[in-house]
Amino acid sequence: MQPNTENAQVLIVEDDSEIANLLALTMQDNGMIPTVAEDGRVMQSLLRNNSYDLIILDVMLPGEDGLSICRKIRSENTIPIILLTALGEEVDRIVGLEVGADDYVAKPFSPREVVARVRSLLRRASYGLVKNTSPRKLRFDGWQLDPMRRQLHDPSNARVALTTTEFDLLLAFCRNPGRIITREELLSLTHSGLAGPIERSIDVHISRLRQKIEVNPKEPTLLRTVRLGGYMFTATVEEA
Repeated sequence: MQPNTENAQVLIVEDDSEIANLLALTMQDNGMIPTVAEDGRVMQSLLRNNSYDLIILDVMLPGEDGLSICRKIRSENTIPIILLTALGEEVDRIVGLEVGADDYVAKPFSPREVVARVRSLLRRASYGLVKNTSPRKLRFDGWQLDPMRRQLHDPSNARVALTTTEFDLLLAFCRNPGRIITREELLSLTHSGLAGPIERSIDVHISRLRQKIEVNPKEPTLLRTVRLGGYMFTATVEEA
């Protein structure tokens, strides 16, 4: 049974009124509650006074650009972010992921694709459990991962903020320790089979995850790269 994503509060940050209205109507037609901000300044005001479940953020905005805004949001908030970009080159999309976005949609876009990506990200952010797996807490090297609350605590019991995609990746690794997981498998997990994600995006999310769990991210010991294979989580994982 699929979790219900209706009534989700979606903040759309887009200065093109035609595109903003199309997105708002699309969200509304699919049972979600859209709010539109034309730039980063209005968005920040809305975020201070309201709670949202997801942000659709245009990269090319007047004043402060979407990449800078995304970086600032991510430094203090784990809300799912989908970047909306007219830039088609892979390098531009990678930059978006590196500053903390969970996903991206390229213009021109299909409203159905946007809805599919929004729903996928909302489901993972709210529920995030891999099918037929235990919801019990998982421990590795003093760390604790809680699938139900979607929280990670370090050995000192301090909470470590993870994006939706970072959490999903770590959960997949903790449930498959010692196994090589290919990039294709990880893409399927984090994008639910949607068309469009680039394989390189997984490497970016892995790099961000290493920054948070490795003693030395440049020489990772927990999350190792397997040449021509994918990635392997080397820690011993136990259920709490």
